[in-house]
Amino acid sequence: MTKKLWLVVLFSFMTVAASADAPPVPTAGDGLTLRECYALALKRSETIAIQKEYVKETEGQLLQAFSAALPRVAFAYSEKWQDITHNNTFGGASPEGKFTFTQPLFSGFKEFAAIAATRHLGKQRQLELKRARELLFTDVADAFYLYASYQDSLDVLELTHKALLDRVDELKRREAIGRSRSSEVASALAKLYSNEAAMEGVRGQKSLTGELVEFLIGRTFEKLSPEDLPSKDVPAEELYPKAAARADVQAARENLELFRNNVTVMRAQFFPTVTLSGNSYTKRLDANEGNDWDATLAVNVPLFNGLNDFGQVNQARAQFHEADFQLSRATRQALLEIRNAYTRLLSARERFKALDRAVDGYEKNYELQAQDFQKSLVSNLDVLQAIQDLQGARSDRVTGKTDEQRAYWNLKVATGEVEL
Repeated sequence: MTKKLWLVVLFSFMTVAASADAPPVPTAGDGLTLRECYALALKRSETIAIQKEYVKETEGQLLQAFSAALPRVAFAYSEKWQDITHNNTFGGASPEGKFTFTQPLFSGFKEFAAIAATRHLGKQRQLELKRARELLFTDVADAFYLYASYQDSLDVLELTHKALLDRVDELKRREAIGRSRSSEVASALAKLYSNEAAMEGVRGQKSLTGELVEFLIGRTFEKLSPEDLPSKDVPAEELYPKAAARADVQAARENLELFRNNVTVMRAQFFPTVTLSGNSYTKRLDANEGNDWDATLAVNVPLFNGLNDFGQVNQARAQFHEADFQLSRATRQALLEIRNAYTRLLSARERFKALDRAVDGYEKNYELQAQDFQKSLVSNLDVLQAIQDLQGARSDRVTGKTDEQRAYWNLKVATGEVEL
């Protein structure tokens, strides 16, 4: 085997191995799952992109807060010209070059409190980003299942359309032999045309919802493939404690800590500040020539600054109490949302089970009505009513299924358990 052929075989083997490990990519004929739609929406959402920039913005603020506690070093060069008189020995040009150094030693722990506050702000924005992703999942899931419900509704109407076509054909045959009246054919045709109008309406709603899905995921698609939901219910007692761990509640807790440190920053204005500064000269031609360095220890004790400092401290305390109330409200709101979502899910599941049984009953009723019509025991109106009842039951089941699916994922988002 030649060297070139060996390379071809090796490349083919590596390609097959890579494709075996890689996740399957949806083809044109595959339907997008909810997870795939959500992954696409995360990449496309401007809201998520803005939240990410907020996190980066906080990183910059943290560097600024650190810099307040670090020394400042700079190089300064100046040159002064003055008139030369008989009394001024050091007239003419006086160049000076020096490195300046400034280090804050004490300022009431203001810098450390500011650093801690900025860290809490960074955690808060990261948690807000997480919650924004969870809420985006809600939007995607609602649009996803709404579009899927229109797909199922069209299937229901197509089944009804087929049943009505069979009814029209049968009535025309019976009319030809004098066993049915023309009015019966006309009635069946009217039902058929009404069903076709309903199909067009659902197609229009499906197209509009499809545009919403495309807006969220940023690409076109052919169909969606809903997944089966777990049928096991989790006890409510296991869900309620999750309220305190939800991202927006944790963000509110970080916000509280932020304002707690902000109170410390404001109080620091009543403490003295101690600063050490120094200069290292590289060039000096005045009377201090030969002195290569100097240092200064400065102590500044605030005595009176009007009522400005007191006002800022009182404002910071009020903001801290506001943040405490916001945390309490966020926790109670999260718990309420979990309770409501859990109740809606249980109700939707029981309703869907009942609707599923109702469809079985209406299907049996339609079969019996059709058989009785053949025996001339019932009229055509009874059969048409059975078809209409069956369509209504099937449509209600589609709605019930969609409500259950949306309620399930709303509960997941309410508890903050969406796997991102």
